[in-house]
Parts: sequence; structure tokens; C-alpha cells
Amino acid sequence: MRFLKNFIFGIKAYIKAIKLIFEYKLYWYLIIPAALMLVIYKLGAMIKGHHIDVDAENMNQIIWQLIYIMIEISISMLLMKFSKYLVVIILSPLISRLSIKTEKILTGNKYPFNLTQLIHDIKRSIRIVVRNFMWEYCFFLIIFIVSILGWEDPKSSPIFYLTFLIGFFYYGFAFLDYINERRRLDIVESILFVRKNRGLAIAIGSIYSLLILVPVDLGALFDWSSFSVEPLKMISRFSWHLFLWLCAAAAPILAIIAATIAMDDLVDLKSNKYSEKI
Repeated sequence: MRFLKNFIFGIKAYIKAIKLIFEYKLYWYLIIPAALMLVIYKLGAMIKGHHIDVDAENMNQIIWQLIYIMIEISISMLLMKFSKYLVVIILSPLISRLSIKTEKILTGNKYPFNLTQLIHDIKRSIRIVVRNFMWEYCFFLIIFIVSILGWEDPKSSPIFYLTFLIGFFYYGFAFLDYINERRRLDIVESILFVRKNRGLAIAIGSIYSLLILVPVDLGALFDWSSFSVEPLKMISRFSWHLFLWLCAAAAPILAIIAATIAMDDLVDLKSNKYSEKI
């Protein structure tokens, strides 16, 4: 079965990606995502602290309450979902070069630096991200409306979990497109390719999404006020959240390396006629 085979390709590619990072000392690439994660989580904490409270006493107020809830959830979803896409956009130059470096390690393919091509890659990345985000948001609204009509708590609806699966697909798509661009597939061709290999996209996107959503408490990294009272507890708490922060920072780096490895397993990137050979 193509879906299962490609999904396994994607999961195994993450294991290979970890080995490759340490073997070729690519861990310094984590510095920029780590700094970016600090900013994103800080903004996320500020947004999380904001809630809309409406007391409903009659039908008119119930209707307005539903509207408020829809607006609040939509805004939260937009910010939460877009933050993961925002990482891909901001880190686009880094992700692109890292994917090229990974392909060179795997196959010997070479793509000399070209500023015009880099700008083109960034523009294409933004177009893909915006397209994927809008489609994911549309699917989310449809699933949420169906869930809220059939269940008191929409998140308890079995179909609500489809939103995660859809998200995994589109996140994986964003990373796979970097390789498809080097294969000179246009956006339509890239879309058709990823749909055909959706198992791979879901595998790449699922690990990326899980890593970037780890519950990091930034306060644990910077608040040492109770160290004199509970030093071991403070050190343990700091170490745990430092590890989670590094996992989140590693998400885009691991995802693009895994995507490149998986694509090489799938289509043999060495045969790409648009590359230069060492």
C-alpha cells in the first residue's frame, strides 16, 4: 500500500536525520530556530492569557455568545496554526540551504548559490504556505461547524481529530516542496506529487507538528527565584523545559533534513538532471 509505505519512509527518515545531524555537525543550524521559538512562545503566552467571557440569559445573547466563541476560536486557531507556517516562512532561506546541503551529502548533487533563485524560492515558499494555510483553515471551519452541531463539546467529536491529520499533511507539503522546486516541478505538479504521496507528507508533518507544539514553559528557563529553597527541583524543571525548547527548535531542521532523505529514498535525487555533479 503506497500510503503506508510512504508513511514509513517519512518516519524512518527522521531517525536518519538525527544521525546525519550529528555525523556532519549540522546542530549549529538550531541556533536561529531556537531564538525564533523564544519569540513565538512569548507571543503565544500573551495570546493564551486573553479570553472572551459572555453571560447568556436569552436566545439573543446565546446567538451572540456563539458568534464570540467562533471569533475567539478562529483568531486563536489562525494565530496558533499560522505560527507553525510562520516558522517555515521566516526560516525559508535557512531551510532551503540546509535541504541543498543534505542533498549534497546524500547524492553529491550541487546547487551553486544564486540570489535570484533564493528570492524565487522564498516567494514560492510563501505562496505554498499561504495556500496550505487557507485550505487547512477552510477544512477546520467545516469540521468545527459539523462538530458543534452534533456535540456539546466540539473537541469531543471523533471527526474533530481530522483537523490534526489535515494539518500534518499541509505542514509536510511545505517541506517537501523545497525538494520539488529543485526538481523543477511547478506548484501544480508539486501539489499532484504530494497528493500522490500523502503518506510521506503526513509523516513529515506529524513529527514536525508534535515537536513544535511541545508545552515549553519559558518561565522555567528564566525564573530562578526559588533556587535557594528548592535547588534540585529548580534544576530539574529547568533541564526538562530546556530539552522541550530544543525539541521545538529542532522541529524545522529535522523536518527539512528528513524530507530530503525521504525524497531521496522515494525518487532517487541523484538522477535530478537540474543539479550539478561533484
